[in-house]
Amino acid sequence: MDILQKIVLQKTREIALKKSLLPADQFEKSPLFGKAGKSLSSALKNSKSGIIAEFKRRSPSLPKINQHSPVDQVASAYERAGACGMSVLTNTHFFGGTLEDLLLARAATSFPVLRKEFIIDEYQILEARAHGADVILLIAAILKPEQVRDFTRLAVDLGMEVLLEVHDEEELDRAFIPGIQMVGVNNRNLKTFEVNLETSKRIAPRIPAEVVRISESGISRTDAIKELREHGFRGFLIGEHFMSTQEPGGRAAEFIKSLES
Repeated sequence: MDILQKIVLQKTREIALKKSLLPADQFEKSPLFGKAGKSLSSALKNSKSGIIAEFKRRSPSLPKINQHSPVDQVASAYERAGACGMSVLTNTHFFGGTLEDLLLARAATSFPVLRKEFIIDEYQILEARAHGADVILLIAAILKPEQVRDFTRLAVDLGMEVLLEVHDEEELDRAFIPGIQMVGVNNRNLKTFEVNLETSKRIAPRIPAEVVRISESGISRTDAIKELREHGFRGFLIGEHFMSTQEPGGRAAEFIKSLES
């Protein structure tokens, strides 16, 4: 069993437990549930940097990235640095994130916030909206085409955008449907955790022109972003490069200033 399969198995168990305690209709009582979402795709189209800054404490490949920086302070610093939006890991078992991280990031900022999670059930989408998410991540590798379709429709109905994550051409061709605003190419193989930026460049021509292209994982140089822009990418999700310091917001500010100069 590879790491992706382990994550999905653990997530399946967690969702079953949550459903036994908190019915999905309870999420509609959240004051955030009916609020209009903020558009990450529009922010990226109008941005000079295209940076989506991520909050991540750890990962299966890096057990200690940053265990100390408070999420609300990091979120505020990312926004001041000029990031277009923020990605918040909410997976606890493998990444050390929580839904409270998402809630605090939303409370501390006004830019779009993405819930980065292994979504396999509509319950998680309702949960995301109730905790202030503007965007959800759908990972093609763990979803059937009909799930992508149904989850996208639900997200849009709730006022959220969808970022579809793919790792190769087959996933893109199988999972993409009209209505998805953004496609993210993950340069990290979720089965081996190896990173190769050439993955983004190779898949870019297959992504519809009207869809915002986002490159994810392994980006730590401004030169890499300039290269990726030549392939039509408008968004760049960066986590470890920022979070592996004592001041993630400070590093993000330096990076964005260098990128825009």
